[in-house]
Amino acid sequence: MRSSIHLIGLPTDHNSSFELGAAFAPAAIQEALWSDRGNLASECGLEIGVDIDLIDKSELELTNADNAVDDSMIADAVTQASTSGAIPLLLGGDHAVSYPIVAALAARHGSLNILHFDAHPDLYDDFEGNPRSHASPFARIMENGHAVRLIQVGIRTLNRHCREQAERFGVEIIPIAGFTPALVPVLSGPLYISVDLDGIDPSEAPGVSHPEPGGLRLREVLDCIAKQTAPIVGADIVELNPARDLNGVTAILAAKLVREIAARATRNAGVSA
Repeated sequence: MRSSIHLIGLPTDHNSSFELGAAFAPAAIQEALWSDRGNLASECGLEIGVDIDLIDKSELELTNADNAVDDSMIADAVTQASTSGAIPLLLGGDHAVSYPIVAALAARHGSLNILHFDAHPDLYDDFEGNPRSHASPFARIMENGHAVRLIQVGIRTLNRHCREQAERFGVEIIPIAGFTPALVPVLSGPLYISVDLDGIDPSEAPGVSHPEPGGLRLREVLDCIAKQTAPIVGADIVELNPARDLNGVTAILAAKLVREIAARATRNAGVSA
């Protein structure tokens, strides 16, 4: 029996810096996913509703103000999905949501291997006085031992502090200069995938609060995901800001990522870690 995918919306952005808006992303991605403009087939041939059991669990009723309450709600939803045998696929929201997601999955599966796509390393120890900032989730993940291995792809804003943090935690950053998907390793399980949409070049994904030129192409991201063979225990797609999107193209791109990650997770289910 194949694993189901639980699609869970996380409408929160109170840990964002500079500009809010990511709280409206889950609804925008859902609209694009189910729109008649496209269909529900993935590139490998698996289709949502035919080969992929994608169960829409709707959006959590987060406070978008209280980290303790919201983290608990997110962790509970992830744990419920995981213990039922489903794979949680979460739609942010800002990137701060990755911390409670990964913490809940690590509690069940042990420390994870993480494949992270982003323009920013999100390793700040304390960004603008907020240790739970969307610029800090991977510092919290690593210092709590929730990841064995963290591979970061697309990073192009590495300042001195974050470079020191990466060295401190043993983070593996694959340089964007000269990048090809062949540089990304095939990771062992349990595998978690985190896609910050600003990791993709703003020419393809303009609808983000922190666009950074010189980024990944969507094709490169998809190729990196497609080569993974380990069991995927969870994933997130974060940092869409619909207010900055152009004709919904970033939401459409995010919906494609939902299809492709769900297809890869379905294919990899049952593979030995």
